Order: sequence, then C-alpha cells, then structure tokens
Amino acid sequence: MPAPFLAVVVPAYNEEERIAASLESLVDYLSDQPYTWEIVVVDDGSSDATAPTVAEAVERLSSIRLISLPHRGKGAAVRFGMLATDAEWRFLCDADLSMPPEQLGLFLPRGEPPAEAVVIGSRETPGARRIGEPSRRHIVGRAYTLTVWSLAFRGIQDTQCGFKLFRGDVADTIFKRQRLDGFGFDVEVLFMAKKMGVSIREQAIDWYYREGSSMTLLKGLGGFMDIARVRLNWVMGRYQGLN
Repeated sequence: MPAPFLAVVVPAYNEEERIAASLESLVDYLSDQPYTWEIVVVDDGSSDATAPTVAEAVERLSSIRLISLPHRGKGAAVRFGMLATDAEWRFLCDADLSMPPEQLGLFLPRGEPPAEAVVIGSRETPGARRIGEPSRRHIVGRAYTLTVWSLAFRGIQDTQCGFKLFRGDVADTIFKRQRLDGFGFDVEVLFMAKKMGVSIREQAIDWYYREGSSMTLLKGLGGFMDIARVRLNWVMGRYQGLN
C-alpha cells in the first residue's frame, strides 16, 4: 500500500474516559478530506483501559493503528509514533482534542501541503484563543517559554502546544535523534528543527482547557530541567547529522 498523505499521531496515557470520543471526532473530520490518512495511537503503558478501548475502536473505525509501549513518557510515545509511519506529513495530536479537529485545516489549507516544513499550533500568536484555562497554568507556561528563550532558542512563542505538523523527511531526521522521553521533548524537536534551518510557522488556534490533564508538578519541573538537557546534548554532539 502506498504511504498515506497524512498520519495523525496520538500519544495516550490513561485516556480511557475520552480516547474513543476523540478518535471518532478525528475519523469524522478526516473522512471528509481529499487526502489519504491514518491515525497512529501510541499507548504509553496506560494502567487503565486505554489500550483495550483503542483496540475496540480499531475494529469499529477505519484507518486506526494501535502501538502499545511500556510506560516511558510522552516524548517516547511521540517518537515511536512518528517513526512508525511513512506518511508524507505527520501531525502530533493530543488525545484530549483541546484543539478541535476542524482546525487541522489551518495546518493543511484546502488539503494542500504547507509551504513550511514544520507548522506548530500556537496559543500565543495573534488570533489565538485560550478558552477556560486557569490563569496559574498560563503563568507557568509563559515562565517556561522565557526559560526556553534563555537556554535553548528564541523566536517561538509556544513550544508546548500539543498540535504540530512535520513534513515526513524532517520528522524522520528529527525523531531518529530525539533523546528525551518526557514533556521536554517539544523543545528538543523544535531545537533540532531550528538547527536544521527548516522553515517553521506558528499557527494560531483555538485551544480549550481540558480537565484531567496528565501534567503534574513533578513532570512540569522535569520539563524545565529538560531545557538544560537539550543544550547539554547539543554541546556534547548528540544531535549530529541534522544538516
């Protein structure tokens, strides 16, 4: 079978309450698009019924694959999903669908490839809307961005939004070199994209805060430490071959 035009990679950890509805919404939207597609769900060793729920959806809905891993972190799940497909374009999609599926059309207008190699959803660029987000979470997010600017790179307003589109060859280059398994992986992959010199666009989206996020204080602190790890990895030559 030829590679699909688009793969939607959905990392999932303990998402049994909403993963079925999210997959149904994605399939409903994608089924109306003019391109070929698949959905790759990567279960990150969930302790609930996430994997069986996705397996049932695989039987009931079209073009969904399930990859089950031992629990290692969101970064590891995304890496496995991105490298498990040969799709021309690969879209990272949070399982909670905090961005409505219809806004995928902003990344692929009229179903055509974008001019840029990487398009990242942004909650900070002009035109973006945050709906229902607690102010404390927004403040922590801005502090994280300032840390990214200080230790890794500048120029991107929102590195952590869970909706990102990569051209297939760029995804292969980046995710084969990705080393971080936790929440800091977003900074790592964008750092590599910057070093490659590929074009990156921030796309304003509507983003809805969802209760039940898997983010915890410990994971958040780990994300701050991961920024320093990215810089250290670069200094130690661990991202060779990006050019």
